[in-house]
Amino acid sequence: MTDTPLVRLERHSDVGVIIVNNPPVNALSPGVPEGIIACLNEGLADPAIKSMVLIGDGRSFIAGADIRNFGKPRPPVPPGSRSHDLLDLSTKPIVAAIHGYALGGGLENAMACNYRIAKRSAKVGLPEVLIGILPGGGGTQRLPRLIGPKAALDLIVSGRHVPAAEALTLGIIDAIVEDDQDLKQAAIAYARKVADTRPLPQVSSRTDKLEAAKSDPGMFDAKRREIARRARNQKAPYNCILAVEASTQLPFAEGLQRERDLFNELENTTEARALRYAFFGEREANKVPGLDASVPVREIASAAVVGAGTMGGGIAMSFADFGIPVRILEATQEALDRGMQRIRDNYATSVKRGSLAQDEMERRLARITPVMSYDQLADADAVVEAIFEQMEPKKAVFAKLDAVMKPGALMLSNTSALNIDEIASATNRPQDVAGAHFFSPANVMKLLEVVKGAKTSPDTMASTMAMGRKIGKISVGCGNCDGFLANRSRAPFNSEMVIMLEEGALPEQIDKVMVDFGYPMGPFAVGDLAGLDIGAEGRKRRAAADPNYRKLPIADRLVEMGRFGQKTGAGWYRYEKGDRTPHPDPVVAQLIADMGRELGVAQHSFTEEEILRRLLFSSVNEACKILEEGIAYRSSDIDIMWLHGFGFPRYRGGLMFWADQIGPKAVYDQISVWHQRYGNRWAPSPYLRRLAESGTSFRDAKPGRAG
Repeated sequence: MTDTPLVRLERHSDVGVIIVNNPPVNALSPGVPEGIIACLNEGLADPAIKSMVLIGDGRSFIAGADIRNFGKPRPPVPPGSRSHDLLDLSTKPIVAAIHGYALGGGLENAMACNYRIAKRSAKVGLPEVLIGILPGGGGTQRLPRLIGPKAALDLIVSGRHVPAAEALTLGIIDAIVEDDQDLKQAAIAYARKVADTRPLPQVSSRTDKLEAAKSDPGMFDAKRREIARRARNQKAPYNCILAVEASTQLPFAEGLQRERDLFNELENTTEARALRYAFFGEREANKVPGLDASVPVREIASAAVVGAGTMGGGIAMSFADFGIPVRILEATQEALDRGMQRIRDNYATSVKRGSLAQDEMERRLARITPVMSYDQLADADAVVEAIFEQMEPKKAVFAKLDAVMKPGALMLSNTSALNIDEIASATNRPQDVAGAHFFSPANVMKLLEVVKGAKTSPDTMASTMAMGRKIGKISVGCGNCDGFLANRSRAPFNSEMVIMLEEGALPEQIDKVMVDFGYPMGPFAVGDLAGLDIGAEGRKRRAAADPNYRKLPIADRLVEMGRFGQKTGAGWYRYEKGDRTPHPDPVVAQLIADMGRELGVAQHSFTEEEILRRLLFSSVNEACKILEEGIAYRSSDIDIMWLHGFGFPRYRGGLMFWADQIGPKAVYDQISVWHQRYGNRWAPSPYLRRLAESGTSFRDAKPGRAG
């Protein structure tokens, strides 16, 4: 417990400095807005103070509201009495001094000040749409007045963070302070400079920027059309548009009330609850049971990758993108040259799109060193094996790494399914071996599945999790089994989607259901993108290990026909040369009909609900088995895997959160019906049965046999 106030007022001669001190990011938790108001009133009452500064202690200005308080009952706040309302009414000039982040309520309070300055490294934004709500502290009314409604629409509907240089160009801030300068002293000097300025500039009083809406009245409908695909099934982006539109049609006070009404419509929707759940789930995933702050974490200052294929190259880029030098090894010069060219081409594409500067591309490329000898990897702090998915070649690689890597190096396999313990057995240091399953494309996808083997040490696990975070990934830990958490939970989905074809469904019908649900691509189109031969290898391995494993003859027949997906121009769909657009293929439709007859499977029509639930319930059932075995540490980890590994729509929270909206009992009852109809692949998990009988939600269930 500390006696340090959340907000304090410092006097610097004729300038009062209001300092927010609510670590770690100065969130607007209860007590902070009240503290700002108290210090503001104290400064206004002191005749010696001519102007004021609002600034944050520590690493940030104000990074927004405390998300934990959304969705909970709160006492009503009278209109005009919130901190940003009263900052707006100040009779003395106030300068907001921004470093780190000014997000959400932080930027709303800054916009209520008369002036805003920021360090060059600072970022600002109104990201509320990303948690299913809208800026509810005047942001949708002030930002259009400050930078114009069109620019405000872009920022509020996207929720993106804006660097200080861009914020200056847009007009959000008035000046930039270089990072090596003292921000507080610069803000005090600025406050003195404007102390006698009258009338005080108020964002709420401005209307000049709103004139743009009169000359372009269609901008709001245009924005609705623009977001129609990516915002389908969501309400928050559309309410954001309505709120900004209100700023151009209503006086400021009425616009604030309209904003509040639109905010209240969103706060407790399933969409908002799902997005808040995902936000906290990502942070919870950092915590691996048995690992605490006392577990030492190894410093990763250099890395190595074995394999320069698509995945290995992407992993190397992941390190290089975050400033970590990396060596990439291949067996032949030809393969190495091909891999390096692929990396150059990937970076060049980003430069062409404008998302990467040419000089930054050169810096990143310079961090990637191609090599052909294992000895040249020896001093790396971490090495990631990324060769093809077969056990014996992987063990051979690890035996070679064991012979050369320095003591304490992390020895990681990018396998998506193979037994980590068997891989580790090829070394004399199994304690240093773990799974580090990157998702493709590795330089883009944010998920890293960290797999703990039987002998993986706590510090190896902690260090690998930290390594993932250091290179911009969301690290999620799990135990060791065939397919681990992600692919094992997904496998029944992959099987069921093909089994439904045997019963008369078509790939384009199933893909449409999942795209309508919110996936960016349907599962058959994704299969074509990933390569159908990869899935076939996994099925062969599982069939060899389990005599009861159900074969998928239609999928296997496609692979036998040489239809591997986009890379061969044909898979579940056909593809025109140079075009990735999937086209329904009569050849596939005929194969499905022929195989249905050959297998003697009765054909029937499908409702969209049956397609959706058969796909997702099959994986919910498997996820329950994974939880029961303790392979997954918590239900939310499964959701984070599905959100970031498989494109599950974020506004639905994740597989298990979505299932909770239906209820474990309803899920169990339906699975029980399908068990009777379709046989053992639908046998309900005992863990699921216990949840259904006890009325326990997936979210509240504990992993392990006790349920």
